[in-house]
Amino acid sequence: MENKICKLFNVSHPIVQAGMIWNSGWKLASAVSNAGGLGLIGAGSMYPDVLREHIQKCKKATSKPFGINVPMLYPNIKEIMDIIIEEDVSIVFTSAGNPKTWTSWLKERGVTVVHVVSNVKFALKAEAAGVDAIVAEGFEAGGHNGRDETTTLTLIPMVKQAIKIPLIAAGGIATGRGMLATMVLGADGVQVGSRFVASEESSAHQSFKNVVVNAEDGATQLTLKELAPVRLIKNKFYNDLQELYKTNPNIEQLKELLGRARAKKGMFEGDLEEGELEIGQVAGLIHDIKPAAEILKEILLEFQEAKEEVAMF
Repeated sequence: MENKICKLFNVSHPIVQAGMIWNSGWKLASAVSNAGGLGLIGAGSMYPDVLREHIQKCKKATSKPFGINVPMLYPNIKEIMDIIIEEDVSIVFTSAGNPKTWTSWLKERGVTVVHVVSNVKFALKAEAAGVDAIVAEGFEAGGHNGRDETTTLTLIPMVKQAIKIPLIAAGGIATGRGMLATMVLGADGVQVGSRFVASEESSAHQSFKNVVVNAEDGATQLTLKELAPVRLIKNKFYNDLQELYKTNPNIEQLKELLGRARAKKGMFEGDLEEGELEIGQVAGLIHDIKPAAEILKEILLEFQEAKEEVAMF
């Protein structure tokens, strides 16, 4: 039986590379797509003209399907959506916003739409809005996250029970065994983020990649729930933030400390002290930097080996 995610995106493997800000440019997206997965360009860290450039370069680098991840909290979203249509991109993953806002508009223009959620309530809303698939992301994930702190292990079966459309699992998946586990729980495919940060094609700064591969369990923490929950590596900025929390700060004080472009400073520019270093808990399982195609191949090989091991019981 053909896999639902492979059929939906016309790809060989049900593995989606997450569209992570400051990490997911055209080089990574095209490399994953060329290897048989679905690569995503992360529009959240790109001005509209930069996004257009990445789309055009990605088209030249791959003949395979790729998509765009669009966080809907950005002010220039209309311009971004127009560029996606003008450049004839047929797959869009939306996040951080109401799926009703853009789903119909995109689908009327022939786009396959997937929405990222962190709980059952939003999964049902996204399905009602007409999306083609759901990404259910547990709080183990890096970057912006759900406030409920629902783990992937419990989130996936709950969402699967509630919806009828294809389901993609995300959050804490970096290995073939993780992929198999979430598919046994009901997912039709997986979205992998943190593992692809530590790829040769990732646009992350080399210093940030090195921090990721050296991370151990307990190296990250979900914080800033009052603004937008984000999982961060514990560095000087994180420690400064925790000191501020001891004073019971208001939202304005948190915003003042956060400032502007702190994620860019950390992940893209490599400021490991003052930057915001977003990565998932699964960083503790990532020990090397290698080409995206090798990462995908490694995940698939371990997936098959794990299936055979389980079949022995």
